[in-house]
Amino acid sequence: MENAKLTLDGIEYELPVEVGSEGEVGVDVRSLRKQSGAITYDPGYGNSGSCESAITFIDGEKGILRYRGYPIEQIAAGSRFSEVSYLLVYGRLPNQQEYDEFRQHLTSHTLIHEDMKKFFEGYSMTGHPMAILASMVTGMGTYYKDTQNLEDADLNIVRLLAKVPSIAALSYKKSIGQPYVYPRNDLAYTKNFLHMMFAVPTEPYEVPEVLDNALNLLLVLHADHEQNCSTSTVRMVGSSGASLFSSIAAGISALSGPLHGGANQKVIEMLEMIRQDSGNYKKYVEMAKAKDSGFRLMGFGHRVYKNYDPRAKLLKGEADKVLDQLGVDDPLLDIARNLEVIALEDPYFVERKLYPNVDFYSGIIYRAMVIPTNMFTVMFALGRLPGWIAHWKEMKGDPKGRIQRPRQIYTGETERDLPPISER
Repeated sequence: MENAKLTLDGIEYELPVEVGSEGEVGVDVRSLRKQSGAITYDPGYGNSGSCESAITFIDGEKGILRYRGYPIEQIAAGSRFSEVSYLLVYGRLPNQQEYDEFRQHLTSHTLIHEDMKKFFEGYSMTGHPMAILASMVTGMGTYYKDTQNLEDADLNIVRLLAKVPSIAALSYKKSIGQPYVYPRNDLAYTKNFLHMMFAVPTEPYEVPEVLDNALNLLLVLHADHEQNCSTSTVRMVGSSGASLFSSIAAGISALSGPLHGGANQKVIEMLEMIRQDSGNYKKYVEMAKAKDSGFRLMGFGHRVYKNYDPRAKLLKGEADKVLDQLGVDDPLLDIARNLEVIALEDPYFVERKLYPNVDFYSGIIYRAMVIPTNMFTVMFALGRLPGWIAHWKEMKGDPKGRIQRPRQIYTGETERDLPPISER
C-alpha cells in the first residue's frame, strides 16, 4: 500500500501506512512532529492506534470477537477459563500436559500470605471491593520479587491468576462480617471461587453446576476486549517499567469507573429505580426514546459494536438457563426480561441497533447468582485478568516498545509576568 500524504501549510508530508492481518489500515504518524512540528489531535484516543497486538480482534460493525484468531462463539462453547487464560497469556492453546500443569500451578498458589489477611482488618466494612482489590494487588508486589525478565515473570503471572479470586472472596466475606473460607485444592478454578464466596465453616456447601458453568462463561467472555480503557492503562503503566502487580492494580482502578467496568452495576441500579416506580418499565422505555428526557436505558447498545454484541448473544441463553434452573423469583429480573423483549422487537431500538449488551445480561446473571451488586465490577476484573496480563506481557516483549507519553494541545495563558503580592 502506498504511503499516506498529508498537506499542512502547503507542504506535503508522506507518512507510512501499516496494515494489520485483518486488513485494518493505520497511518504511522510517529515522524509527523519531527517533519512538520505538528501532532495529531484525537481526544479519548478513539481513532488512534497505540500499539500493534496479536491478542484480540474486534470488528464492531460485523459483531466479531476473536481471541488469538479463535471466534468467541467456539471458545465459549467448550473452553474452561483456565484454558482461555493460557491461550491469551502464552499465545497458543496448551496441550494436555501443559494444561494439566497450568491448572495444578493455579491450584497450588491460591493461598495468600497469612500476613496479608491483616490488611483486611484495616479496611472499612463499607469500603468498595474494587478499591480493596486494587490495593491488595499492589500489596502483593511487596511480598513477591518483581522481575523485568519475561522468562522469570511466569510465577508472578500464576500468582496473580490464582490469588486474585481468593482476595476477591475474602473482601466479600469481610464486607458481610463472615469468617474467611480458605481455598480448596480439590476444586477447579471457578468452583473454588464460588466455594470461598458462599460456603460457611459450619455448613456443607456444594457448588451448583449451573452456577459453575455460568461463572465460567462470564469469565471467558470478559477475558479480553482489545484496547479498552483499563487494558490501555495496564500497558501505559507497564511501559514505565512498573511491576506486573502495579500495572494490574492500575487496570483494576481504571475498570472501577461507572463508564467502564461499573456498567453492569448501573443496570441493576436502573432496574431497582424502575421497580420503586411501581415497575412501570414502559414509562422508562418512552423516556429513553424522548430526546429531551435525559434518561437512557443502561445495558443497551455498545460503543464498539454497531451490531449485536456477540458476547450478549451467548449470555442471553445462559441467563435464561440460570433463571429457569434456579427458579429465581425476583421482580428486578422480571423487569429486565420485559425490557429485553422491547429492545429486541421495538423498531426504535432495532433500527438504532440498541440491543441488550454484555453488561445487561451479566448483571442479570450475577443478580440471580446472589452476588452483591457492589461485587459486579470485581467479577469483571476476575475475567479481565488474563487479558491484562497478556497485554502487559506483549508490551514488555515488544522491541519497538517505549514509555508512553501522549502529547497535548495547550490552551492556557500565553507568557505573562508574575505580579507582586501587593498587586494581586
